[in-house]
Amino acid sequence: MVRGLKRLLVLCLDSVPPTLLFGKLLEKLPNFRKIYENGTHGVLRSCHPPITVPAWMVMMTGKNPGRLGIYGFRHRRGSSYNEGYIVNSTHVKEPCVWDVLAEHGLKACVVGLPPSYPPKTIHGNLVSCMITPSAEKEYTYPLELKREIQRLVGEYTFDVPFRIEDRDGVKRHLFEMTERRFKVAEYLANNKSWDLFILHEIGFDRLHHAFWKFFDEAHPKYVKGNKYERIAEEYYSFVDERVGSLLSAIGEEASVLVLSDHGSKAMQGAFAINQWLEQMGFVKFVKKPDSVTEFDKAEVDWSATRAWGWGGYYARIFFNVKGREPQGVIPEQDLPAVKKELKEKIMHIRDPTGRLMQNAVFEPEEVYGEAIGDKPDLMVYFNNLDWRSAGTVGHETNYLSENDTGPDDSVHSMDCVFMFRGGGGGRRRTSQEMKGGNIIDIGPTILRLFDIRPPSEMEGRAIDLD
Repeated sequence: MVRGLKRLLVLCLDSVPPTLLFGKLLEKLPNFRKIYENGTHGVLRSCHPPITVPAWMVMMTGKNPGRLGIYGFRHRRGSSYNEGYIVNSTHVKEPCVWDVLAEHGLKACVVGLPPSYPPKTIHGNLVSCMITPSAEKEYTYPLELKREIQRLVGEYTFDVPFRIEDRDGVKRHLFEMTERRFKVAEYLANNKSWDLFILHEIGFDRLHHAFWKFFDEAHPKYVKGNKYERIAEEYYSFVDERVGSLLSAIGEEASVLVLSDHGSKAMQGAFAINQWLEQMGFVKFVKKPDSVTEFDKAEVDWSATRAWGWGGYYARIFFNVKGREPQGVIPEQDLPAVKKELKEKIMHIRDPTGRLMQNAVFEPEEVYGEAIGDKPDLMVYFNNLDWRSAGTVGHETNYLSENDTGPDDSVHSMDCVFMFRGGGGGRRRTSQEMKGGNIIDIGPTILRLFDIRPPSEMEGRAIDLD
C-alpha cells in the first residue's frame, strides 16, 4: 500500500465506461493517459442498482445500498400508490470517508458529489450537487463560500436539462457548466486547506444520455455523418484539458484517484412494464388508457391489482399487500407464491425478435442481506440492462424504441473505471492492472491511502496499490 500520502485528489467521472476512457478515447486524452500509464488502472464493478444515487455513497461510506436504504434517485413514500420523494443528503445516515478523516484532523474539499444537497457540515469545504434546486438556495459549507463562488463564476451551474430535443442547447450548457465547475475546483484547490479533494462531474452522464446515438456506431439509431459524431471526443478532451490545469494547480506531491460510479452503453429500447403486467393479470384498470398515459394518472382498479412497476434504468416492482398498501389484496402469507409467479413470468419475457431476454430479478434482501428504508419488492434488469423500464401505459406495443419520458440514448452498465497515480515518488514507471475490484472497496482504499484503518463496519476491502 502507498504510504506517506500527502494529499489526494479524487476525480469522480459520472457514468464513464472503460470502453471509452480506457479504449476508444484514451490516446486523445494526454492527461488521463499519463495517469493510466504511470499508475494502476482497472475495471470496477458497480453496485446493484448501477445508478449515480446510490453508487457514490456506496463508495464513500463502504456500505451497500440496502444498508444505506438508498435504491435510486426517486423512492416510493412508504406504502403509497403515487407519492414519491427525491433522495438527498439527509437520507445518508452513515459516515463518509471525509467524516472519518476529520476524526484524524484531516480536511476535505467536496465539490458536486451526489447526494450532497442540502449541504452538511464537514471539516473543510463543500459545494452541493446536481439535485440542488437552484443557485438561489444555500449550496455551500461554510455558507460564506457561496459568495466567493458567485464572485468567481457568477451563477453556479449544478446540472443541465438533457432529456430535450434541443441538442445544440444541451451541448452549449454542458460545456458551460463543466467550465464553471473546474474553475471553482481550481480556486478551491489553490485557496483552501485540504488533504482530500473530491470533484464530481455529472456532465459525462448528461453527454451520454443526450448524445450516445450520435457517436456510437453500434446504437440502433446511429446515423453516419451526423453533426454530433465527434461530440464524445470533444467533451472528453475538453475535460482532459481542465484536468491537466487542475493537476498543475495541486502540484506534483498530490496523488490522484480517478473513478466512475457506473458505465454507459447504447439503449436498445424500453420495455413497458405496466402494460405487460396488465397483460399478465397483475394490473387491472377501471378504464384501459387508449393513449400514452403516466401510470399515476391512469384509472387503476387497486381492488383487483396485485403488482405494478416503476420506469427507470431498472424496474422497481411493488406488490399490493393486504394490511400494507391502502387497498392491498395479497394476503401476506401468499406473497412468496405471488413473487415466485411473477419472477418466473419475467424470466420468460422475449424481445421483439422472439429471442429470450437475459433478464435478472432480485429481492433486496437477497442482494444486500439487510435492506432498510423504502425499498422495492423486486428489482428487475431487462436484458442485462440493455433495455430500460417504461412505466407509462397506452402504447401500441410493449417494446418502445425511445425512452417514454424524453430523449435518452444510453443505459447504465456495471463496469466502472479506476485509475490511481501516486504523488511525488509514489508513481509507477509502468502501468499496472488492477483486477476484481468493486466500488464498495473505494472507501476503505481512500482511508488506507491516508494510513487510517477502515472502520470494521465498512464492507469493502482496501485495493492493493503496492
